Amino acid sequence: MSDSIELNGRRYHKPQRPTVVVCVDGWDPEYLERGIPEGVFPTIGSFRRDGYLGTAEAAMPTFTNPNNVSIVTGAPPSVHGIAGNYYLDRETGREVMMTDDRLMRSETILALMAAAGVKTAAVTAKDKLRKLLGRNLAGICFSSECAAPEIEAMVGRAKPEMYSADLSLFVLDAGIRLLERGAADLLYLSLSDYVQHAHAPGDREADAFHRAIDDRVRRFIELGAIVGLVADHGMNDKARRDGEPNVIFLEDELNNRFGAGAVRVICPITDPFVRHHGALGSFVRVYTGRVTDLLSLMAASTALPGVALVLDGPEAARRFELPFDREADFIVLGDANTAIGASRSEHDLSGLAGHRLRSHGGLAERQVPFVLSRPLTREYRYLAEPRPLRNFDIFDFALNGVE
Repeated sequence: MSDSIELNGRRYHKPQRPTVVVCVDGWDPEYLERGIPEGVFPTIGSFRRDGYLGTAEAAMPTFTNPNNVSIVTGAPPSVHGIAGNYYLDRETGREVMMTDDRLMRSETILALMAAAGVKTAAVTAKDKLRKLLGRNLAGICFSSECAAPEIEAMVGRAKPEMYSADLSLFVLDAGIRLLERGAADLLYLSLSDYVQHAHAPGDREADAFHRAIDDRVRRFIELGAIVGLVADHGMNDKARRDGEPNVIFLEDELNNRFGAGAVRVICPITDPFVRHHGALGSFVRVYTGRVTDLLSLMAASTALPGVALVLDGPEAARRFELPFDREADFIVLGDANTAIGASRSEHDLSGLAGHRLRSHGGLAERQVPFVLSRPLTREYRYLAEPRPLRNFDIFDFALNGVE
């Protein structure tokens, strides 16, 4: 049997020792930049000396589903087909949640490793990802959100509340138990960004959560694992000085200017887990309706304060490596401090409960940490230097590129 698998033009060696890849959802580099000097990350901070600690670019749009699927396929959305959490099916006119693995156009590293005889596990905080990560995976795959009684017994506590820091810590603790039992040699652990949406770098709650993550990483190291850490996206404050959300309701704006039914705006951040961001991010897809003058619609969008970029569908697909057949007529991106919604009536912000709106989706949330617990080989040190790393390089580096 071969000692490697091949997927999307890359070859991945089977793990020679337990290997754990963690996607710390919403882990903006500022959490590390501020937290390491303040002692929040004693273990992860040591990787600057004893391993590798850098940054990488996330896939666009900077949302959970496209980036998690990119990480486990080692490829951009143009290859695997998942371009958001939510999309418009042009044939039916229906808005569809992208949680069905039948929408994927690629196998995963996890499924191929399991088929090649590697004991493989995928554990996710949010159940919305379970089918995508578990596509054709003949191995362990579950979520902490919907953990079965036997998983609760293994971890030693009940499944967490959906909107809690423990939704993520439960994932890490489950990974630790699987390693301790020898049940998995390759693990992908995907966390929730609930804390990062609610708490900025330096907040007491954010520091406590990240210390808890660091403690669990230390335990993985004690168990002899190679650990890779990356993120699906960063996070930015999207509120005004008075604390109110800084939002462009783009469908309202365009329909008010061009007439009712001029456009339909889809927010690809939308998923079942929206209380902490009200389905507001910095990337939306726009479909022409009654008005078909694309250039006028795009120009009106570009003129709105807080808009960072407007591209037609083909150019968006080309520039950001997105599937052409699933792209809108045009896309609109907000800047670092601006979220973009559809119609005001479609977004419930009561769940913010006094917190400032913090969200993601645009170019300003593209930089993410890229961390390995062991030093890179000479070859991979060279690969890391001349070009920007991508977050979906992490399995390549963890399995092929460490000493």
